[in-house]
Amino acid sequence: MPIHCTIVPVTPYQQNCSIIKCDSTGKAAIVDPGGDIERILAAVKSMDATVEKIILTHAHMDHCAASDVLRKRLGVPIEGPHREDEFWLDKLPQSCQMAGFPHADAFLPDRWLEQGDTVTVGEQVLKVFHCPGHTPGHVVFLYEAQKVAWVGDVLFQGSIGRTDFPRGNHEQLVSSIRDRLFPLGDDITFIPGHGPTSTFGQERRSNPFVADSRYG
Repeated sequence: MPIHCTIVPVTPYQQNCSIIKCDSTGKAAIVDPGGDIERILAAVKSMDATVEKIILTHAHMDHCAASDVLRKRLGVPIEGPHREDEFWLDKLPQSCQMAGFPHADAFLPDRWLEQGDTVTVGEQVLKVFHCPGHTPGHVVFLYEAQKVAWVGDVLFQGSIGRTDFPRGNHEQLVSSIRDRLFPLGDDITFIPGHGPTSTFGQERRSNPFVADSRYG
């Protein structure tokens, strides 16, 4: 396998932080480090990986609150999400306070991501898809060689992301899933921001919010 992935549930929200390692180089990316830094770094050590970047699907606190601390501690850049999530990054201190999370300063990534961009992990390449709806700047990462995607809070096993947050949009979210993700193939396994993995095909068949049977 060109890459290995370890999922580390973090924060009281049990958010799926992923560590993606390129086997040929030992380089790794941390996806959505929302908290529990020592737990994340212990997983990195157990994988014998060297973190080269942090990548973010979106800017909700349970997905990004530990990013800036990790960036400074490891001396690595942050890539993502899309610029439309900047207002969520600006609100990070207030969001953490309201939810009883540890304090996190507002920050900006080193690189905003757009539809059609790519992100490298060692020698491997992830494709970037802009999938707004849960947040306006949400992105999804696809690694075609192993047919795996990191979808954040866009899609879950049997459910979809909430759209009752500021600038959430249910119709936009459904379009992101059905028009941008499902065409990638039924055999794509996805790692959601919370809960178990699934496949796009399974959700097309059985997800009550976005199944083909609902939309004809």
